[in-house]
Amino acid sequence: MRGFFGVYLEWGNGTMIESDVFVQALQDIGVDFYTGVPDSILGGIIAELMERRLYTPAVREDEAVAMAAGAYMSGKVPAVLMQNSGLGTSLNTLISLNMIYCQPCILIVSWRGYQGKDAPEHLVMGEVMPQFLDTMKIPHRTLSEKTAIEDLKWLAETFMKQRIPVALLITKGVVKGLHP
Repeated sequence: MRGFFGVYLEWGNGTMIESDVFVQALQDIGVDFYTGVPDSILGGIIAELMERRLYTPAVREDEAVAMAAGAYMSGKVPAVLMQNSGLGTSLNTLISLNMIYCQPCILIVSWRGYQGKDAPEHLVMGEVMPQFLDTMKIPHRTLSEKTAIEDLKWLAETFMKQRIPVALLITKGVVKGLHP
C-alpha cells in the first residue's frame, strides 16, 4: 500500500517494519542528516543509513546532538539515533543548546528496559523514560507497527511546529534489526 510519505509501506498489519522502509519514510519527511551512537535495537536502521552513505557516527550522544545542531544551522533536518541511556548523557546539550536556542532535532531513541525486559543496567532508565522526557519538555511518541504512518506524521508535524527536539521511541522488535 502506498503510505502517507510516498513509500510503499510494509507495515500496518502487525508485522515488523523493514529498516529500509523506515529510513525511506524518514527521508520522505525531509530528514537529511543522521548521526548517533550504535545500539542493537537500532542496528538495522544504522546499517541501512550506512549503506546509503547517510550516517555520520558520533563518539557520544551529546556530541551527536551538537552535530545535529550544527547540521540544522546549515539548513539540514537532523536525526540523532541513540539508546535511552544516551538521553542522560545528552541532557545538558539538549537543554542548554537545543531547547534554549530552538535547535530542533529528531531523536530516534531505542527504549532499552521497556516493560522491565532487558539487562539490569537498562531497567531504571527503561522505567522512567517517558517521565524523563516529560520533565525535559521533549515531546515523544512510541513507534508501533500499527500506527507507524501516524507516528511519523506526528513526528514531522511536531518537529516543524515546535522547533525543539522531538523523540520517537522504538522498542525491540518493531523495526527489523541486524539479527532476527
